[in-house]
Amino acid sequence: ARSFADMGDIVRGSDLYGGSKKEKEKRKQLDDKLKKIFENIKKSDEKLTNLNDDQIREYWWNANRATVWKAITCKAEGASYFRATCDSGDGRSEYQTQKQCRCEKKRGTSGEVNVVPTYFDYVPQYLRWFEEWAEDL
Repeated sequence: ARSFADMGDIVRGSDLYGGSKKEKEKRKQLDDKLKKIFENIKKSDEKLTNLNDDQIREYWWNANRATVWKAITCKAEGASYFRATCDSGDGRSEYQTQKQCRCEKKRGTSGEVNVVPTYFDYVPQYLRWFEEWAEDL
């Protein structure tokens, strides 16, 4: 979930990690490519042309976060997701995702089933770092 959230930060342009000189150069290259991609997205849909850079990044992440989650977790068979994140529906308990892919939503409309089982991509990065550092103590 952490790397998923980190990808969200990078796509949305809110990553706080500076890194080494080499890392900064790579990040600049990636950011330049992302800007070109986002410009092409804006040009491809008239409704998106008035979005600023931050808005188009957020738009893309919201539209693709489930696909990104699936791409990085669904074939991680045998791996253990670090905590139970799926709501059992009784309001009292949680369970781990099945095959690390999706939570099964047993109620609601058909469009609400199999949701991404994490909210970490909406938690500010510095708070995720604090949690990570606390686990190391």
